[in-house]
Amino acid sequence: MLAESVLEGLDPEQRAVAEAVKGPVCVLAGAGTGKTRAITHRIAYATLTGVVTPQRVLAVTFTTRAAGELRSRLRQLGAPGVQARTFHAAALRQLTYFWPRVVGGEPPKIIDSKIGLVADAARACRLSLGRTELRDVASEIEWAKVTQHRPEDYPAAVVQAGRKPPAEIVDVARVYAMYEQLRRERNLLDFEGMLELTAAVLTEHREVANQVREQYRYFVVDEFQDVNPLQKMLLDTWLGDRDDLCVVGDPNQTIYSFTGASPSHLLGFTREHPDAKVVKLVRDYRSTPQVVRLANGVIGRARGDGAVRHELELVAQREQGPEPVFNEYDDEVAEADDAARRARKLVDEGVPAREIAILYRINAQSETYEAALAAAGVPYVLRGAERFFERPEVREAVVRLRGAARAGADAETDGTGLILTVRHVLSGAGFTDRPPEGAGAARARWESLAALAQLAEDMAADNPKAGLPDFVAELEERAAAQHAPPLEGVTLASLHAAKGLEWDAVFLVGLADGTLPIVYAETPAQIEEERRLLYVGVTRARVHLSLSWALSRSPGGSRHRRPSRFLDGLTGKTATHTPARADRTKRRTAKGPQPCRVCGRPLTAAVERKLGRCEDCPSELNEELLIALKEWRAQVSAEQKVPAYVVFTDATLQAIAEHGPESMEELARIPGVGKVKRDRYGDAVLGLCGA
Repeated sequence: MLAESVLEGLDPEQRAVAEAVKGPVCVLAGAGTGKTRAITHRIAYATLTGVVTPQRVLAVTFTTRAAGELRSRLRQLGAPGVQARTFHAAALRQLTYFWPRVVGGEPPKIIDSKIGLVADAARACRLSLGRTELRDVASEIEWAKVTQHRPEDYPAAVVQAGRKPPAEIVDVARVYAMYEQLRRERNLLDFEGMLELTAAVLTEHREVANQVREQYRYFVVDEFQDVNPLQKMLLDTWLGDRDDLCVVGDPNQTIYSFTGASPSHLLGFTREHPDAKVVKLVRDYRSTPQVVRLANGVIGRARGDGAVRHELELVAQREQGPEPVFNEYDDEVAEADDAARRARKLVDEGVPAREIAILYRINAQSETYEAALAAAGVPYVLRGAERFFERPEVREAVVRLRGAARAGADAETDGTGLILTVRHVLSGAGFTDRPPEGAGAARARWESLAALAQLAEDMAADNPKAGLPDFVAELEERAAAQHAPPLEGVTLASLHAAKGLEWDAVFLVGLADGTLPIVYAETPAQIEEERRLLYVGVTRARVHLSLSWALSRSPGGSRHRRPSRFLDGLTGKTATHTPARADRTKRRTAKGPQPCRVCGRPLTAAVERKLGRCEDCPSELNEELLIALKEWRAQVSAEQKVPAYVVFTDATLQAIAEHGPESMEELARIPGVGKVKRDRYGDAVLGLCGA
């Protein structure tokens, strides 16, 4: 009965995956179709029906976050012993275990980044390379290694692949050769070498191969379209002559070919395994029909030899939603300002900031959006910043929660009990119901603790019987996998970094030819990969989707840009053209925060941006009005049983008391007073202001 319950709630295609408990199996899974659900239920069903024991399963994916998500779901499904790891983590574990037996001596040190060693190699070759060039050469060496090309083979391989190296081919080959020489001399091992060495140990030592193959008999590989030749070699070594393998992927989301990844392993799976069962997942549960229609339109226009040839058209399962919005702007500043304004509006209408994302092609585009969001008083999070579980306040909080769990500090386990207990423990680390005003370290610390409190609420909603020990176990599992909870802020991320994630609202910005497709994408294959990148961006959105481009980079610049060719025939009616307003151009250039309206100093703190001035600059504050506003807020807070800051923050009340708005239009111009709050509280506030 327990095994059968695992199949409940699956759609017919997902159930077909779950019931295909013996390999080989190939799952072609479109974006938002529940592939993780399908493969975790397959693993759980196989273990619960006795096909394989959990300890004999190795589920492989590409990120620690995804591996952590797999382990978490499998634990909930009753298969807690399954190993879910990245290729590198699995290889390192095996290499570390077998090293004393088969090699002996001091094991090599694993290097996290090649750049330092590449710099030494370049100096040894008497080449002067800047930071950017060093990074690019390091990436080129990585490509050569994952595609199994030695330094002496590199020049021919580059020509054959049609790549454009970051320096002269002969110079890159020399640095590559010196890099390998220095690495060996210093007993260092990079990630590619780790995979290669693990495969070599298994190939050359039969007893090691037998032990690994006895341990792992059942393989599942997620994101199989991103497998590179080196990873495929290691996977084949693990498998030996067996075929109990399930691979899952979406060729339409192949966006890492420049690193050596190839969809050929996924698309050619049935040639390698003629008796494989193939299941297609096309029911999209993530996005509205409007978003799905646009996604199908983007990928359906793939052309030429670079197009991935297969049929995987998504079928929307959600209710109708708003149509995607297409906007054209005079310049990037206008584009960023309007994205920030509309993000602010969504937040005011009830969309959590963490459920909004602004996605761009290259990281350098983030600066303009950081400035625009800051000026609009919208919190944001740059994806790829400091690791969440390594923050001091998070480490302290986890220690406190662990101690409380050992001391039996659980309240009644009805869901509410876990939430109250966690919030009580976090209060000892400085967490409060209301965030501190302003930006800086205090606000960042509060947001980290608030993310933990929110995670407790999410766990209680999923499992009302969960207690503090369960929550601590979840945190430790997430910390090991670097699976951070979402922080409260609009996400700023590149399209590549956004893969595997989703939000209620997505702004796809900078969609101009030369940026998407990027200017250096020249071959048909490269152009089509850029199209798939746009497809990935579109399919990140659940409900709200905005696509935009600017005709020039800077205010007043030449308006020579054109919208991305990938949008041809998809915008329907002519896209809305939003010219840059004169006051916007004067207020903010391509970068930089909002200035103080009194002294002109840049405003960086959130409270100052709301007031429109420095905290210590003179103001015309109506103190009687401020007192009246605070008394009114306290009454509303008590009636609605919400924290006072949910009604209006202190900074917003102070801004109202300073400006003394006399109409809804004037009230709307005060940061923090969006449409929802105007509709809910506007009449009362204007009444207090004497309007």
